[in-house]
Amino acid sequence: MQKKEVKLSPQEIKRYNWLIWKIAIGFVVLFALLITVTAFGLFGTLPPFRDLENPKSNQASEIISSDKKVLGTYYVQNRSSVTYKDLSPYLVNALVATEDNRFYQHSGIDFQRSFSIIFYNLIGKPQGGSTITQQLAKNLYNGGGSHNPFVRITQKLKELIISVQLERHYTKQEILTMYLNTVDFGAYNTYGIKSATRTYFNTTPDKVSPDQAALLVGMLNAPGLYSPIRHPQNAIGRRNLVLERMGKEGYLTSGQVDEFKQKPLDLEFTRIDHNEGLAQYFRAVLKKEIQKILIDKSITKPDGTPYDLDRDGLKIYTTIDATMQEYAEESQREYMRGLQAQFNDHWKGHSLWKEIKNYKLLLDQGMRRSDRYKELVSEGKSDDEIRENFNTPDSINLFTWRGDIDTVMKPIDSIVYCKMLLRNSLMSMDPTTGYIKAWVGGINFEHFKYDQVKDGARQVGSTAKPFTYAVAVQQSYSPCMEFNNVPDTIDYDGQKWCPRSGKTETIPGMLTMREALAHSQNWITAHIMKEITPPPVVELAKRMGITTDVPPYPSICLGSFDASVFDMTGAYGVFANHGVWTQPTFLLRIEDKNGNVLYTNHTQIKQAMDEQTAYVMTYMLKAVVTDGTGARMGFKYHLTNPIAGKTGTPNDNSDGWFVGYTPQLVTGVWTGCEDRDIHFRTERLGEGANTALPIFALYMQKLYANTSLGYKKNIDFDLPKGGLSITLDCGAYDQQQKGTSPVDKKLEF
Repeated sequence: MQKKEVKLSPQEIKRYNWLIWKIAIGFVVLFALLITVTAFGLFGTLPPFRDLENPKSNQASEIISSDKKVLGTYYVQNRSSVTYKDLSPYLVNALVATEDNRFYQHSGIDFQRSFSIIFYNLIGKPQGGSTITQQLAKNLYNGGGSHNPFVRITQKLKELIISVQLERHYTKQEILTMYLNTVDFGAYNTYGIKSATRTYFNTTPDKVSPDQAALLVGMLNAPGLYSPIRHPQNAIGRRNLVLERMGKEGYLTSGQVDEFKQKPLDLEFTRIDHNEGLAQYFRAVLKKEIQKILIDKSITKPDGTPYDLDRDGLKIYTTIDATMQEYAEESQREYMRGLQAQFNDHWKGHSLWKEIKNYKLLLDQGMRRSDRYKELVSEGKSDDEIRENFNTPDSINLFTWRGDIDTVMKPIDSIVYCKMLLRNSLMSMDPTTGYIKAWVGGINFEHFKYDQVKDGARQVGSTAKPFTYAVAVQQSYSPCMEFNNVPDTIDYDGQKWCPRSGKTETIPGMLTMREALAHSQNWITAHIMKEITPPPVVELAKRMGITTDVPPYPSICLGSFDASVFDMTGAYGVFANHGVWTQPTFLLRIEDKNGNVLYTNHTQIKQAMDEQTAYVMTYMLKAVVTDGTGARMGFKYHLTNPIAGKTGTPNDNSDGWFVGYTPQLVTGVWTGCEDRDIHFRTERLGEGANTALPIFALYMQKLYANTSLGYKKNIDFDLPKGGLSITLDCGAYDQQQKGTSPVDKKLEF
């Protein structure tokens, strides 16, 4: 039975039409009313004009090398801003085509799109109606939006108002740039387009190709679902959809769309992490230094609040050269891997607890300093329970020179393993400017965070001998002056002291002062100390930048005191820089995210010794490399150009040193275990010539091979401007001493 059609009368049609219009008008009035009360703050305050002028987002602070590379970042969210000119047009076009194709036509709210979105949602094809400007407002001021539907409605109203305000205060280019700087790319600490291009393609936003741009923009819709690492097929499908939309909007031809859709992802994934990248130890030391500067100098934001390195997007310009830093780290890895193997073989078959002094105490200290111990204490475990835990096998992640390994072992055994690892540090600086070019504070920052360049101080051994010899030269001693290499007891301040000198290291007979320093002869060094006394040596060491305690005892001539690689490298810079101490410097300036200079560093300079003494000391220290304890520099590493330096090996071989320099560069290297009681048992293996000098040599080889760095082999040290009054020609010196100079012969004396 067919239903009878009901025809509406004109009056009824008119009444229904009027009802629809009333409903529509009611929605408009309600919407206008909601917008009005939102603007007046009924649902919470809107951001003030100042915040619109300076939108807040967590931005990573960047550490920039002297060769304009980003060494790393400090961040809560790894986000760095770019300007519009730094964006590839493909990124802009992909974003507009995919997210808001009428972006250039609307003023923050696209009413035409909003009504079409309602239609699509009604027919079961849900789509987002937010413009790019609205999404920016959401990212900046609503923290990504609430999941509570009622709260989200009020946030949405605020976003509409903020969007209009953003459009009034910013250009379209600025809005696009801010949006790409604020978006979240999901995992791997990736926030903002600069971080994303580096993470996924190891490039910069201005260099991305159309397919790369399509992939990155496609991820914005759902970073987890379209992750090219976790879901590569999803990522390809989404990328291709974005490419199609770019083609539809006229940004790409149909041929280009087809071509780019066929390309593989071609990722160059570079995971960004605090513990990765170059100069990790340096970055940690730098952060503490900057935080101290900001406090000490009362450097604050315009509103008086303190700067946050992890959030405020500061630009930190440093003296570190990224290429040289890379060479320094490479040199360490290349040599330390083999040296550790030497060390392991050296101790193989020996009883550690019998032959290592204080072995049990060292293990106990290591246990108590560990994170595991602190966690167990915080859990209320007793001492017996903690020791049982340390003697129970567990999964352990260990550092090795072949990469980290996961293994099962007793935690106490992992402490033994770490105690038996050799540590190493290196610092390299320009002696004329004081600018530090490379800083390697340890062997692996993730596992061993203690910095051995500036924070660590170890016994310097024979690298301190030049301080004593320099005082002697200042007192008119000639490098050609001869001494009998025999024991000489020093009676100083009521105490007698005479250093030991092993049979294999002692050269008997008369030696010149230059020969004694070149071959690191303890007895002659002690004899010189006896004549010049300790106080002037202490005074000179302090003038040359040694900040640790140098007691006025005779034994300091052999380096019985502790000093850092930072201080020792700076001190040797005095010899290279005509007697002038230039403060080792690693920070140039700090800028805010807008490029305003907040702090500029000024290097301290002072005359530590006269130019002639510095030159004579360099002449003597060149003999260390050509003929003395550093001779392997030439015969093994084939570095025969002018290089001066000194090896150092304190008692028991606990520390190995080499500080070397050329006219252009001074570099200090230290090697040793965490605890001084653990070391090579023989001087042949433990001496600085074996544990530290080779890293210097490998590093210099790399520098010379890269001619773009400007380090040249054919440069020698400059003579003093005023000439020399100290005789360096030992033949002429002998004649003068024996009364057989040309003048003597002429007068027939």
